[in-house]
Amino acid sequence: MARLSLGWLRPPKVPADGVMSLADHLRELRYRLIFSVVVIFVGMIACLIFNNQLFQVLLRPYEESLEILKGIRPNLDVQAVLGGVTAPLLLILMIAALGGLVLTSPVWLYQVWAYIAPALLAKEKKYALVFLLAAVPLFVGGVVLGYYIMPSAIAIMLAFTPESFEVLNLLEMNDFFKMMMQLMLVFGLGFLLPVVVVTLNFVGVLSAKALAGARRYVLFGCAVFGAAATPGGEPFSMLALTIPMMLLFLIAEAICHANDKRRAKRAAKELERA
Repeated sequence: MARLSLGWLRPPKVPADGVMSLADHLRELRYRLIFSVVVIFVGMIACLIFNNQLFQVLLRPYEESLEILKGIRPNLDVQAVLGGVTAPLLLILMIAALGGLVLTSPVWLYQVWAYIAPALLAKEKKYALVFLLAAVPLFVGGVVLGYYIMPSAIAIMLAFTPESFEVLNLLEMNDFFKMMMQLMLVFGLGFLLPVVVVTLNFVGVLSAKALAGARRYVLFGCAVFGAAATPGGEPFSMLALTIPMMLLFLIAEAICHANDKRRAKRAAKELERA
């Protein structure tokens, strides 16, 4: 009787020089992806246990947006609704998915680091790991910022309701939480920009000189990303995402310049010794 073998899930052994074949890279990528998906799924299950508490937390932006609307549009009537038989289940799953992603972010972000690490020298791994550890607070910080931006974004969009006639705004909760997930995850992923830039620099793919030459295009790209990624193109959320991304990129560029100078000095010393 044939036994079920899970050996194909194991990552390939990394040679001492860090050089791997294309097939080994693909096996490594498969392992990291499957491991991350399983961990996120476990995180979702854990969040399902506290689903009611998470629902109350994620509902606060909606309640706060109503308080804001009372000050600018006191006659505006807004009601939350769930449409469809499967809507409550989908709502629970969306809340669990968001909670699972945030809860397990240290694990799947580490998998990204572990996939890149073999390409680094032993000395560079120590410094790159320090910078990569910043990915977790940056991601969580972006998610939290998106959470606090949400009430103002909702209030601004609902305030466009015409005043010339009475109308009841029915806010579909599944669409609301979908927009909230999009906003929070976009902020979280957007804040990972400096980690990506610094990691590529340490790997040797991206130089500080190339970053300086592409600075204006990257900053313009941040503005385009902020405009395209924020729900409804709402300007307040767009600026709240674009400006921090630009600042984080400039900080990452400064770190890359310092790293390139360190590399140049080390290379000069090695030439003198030779």
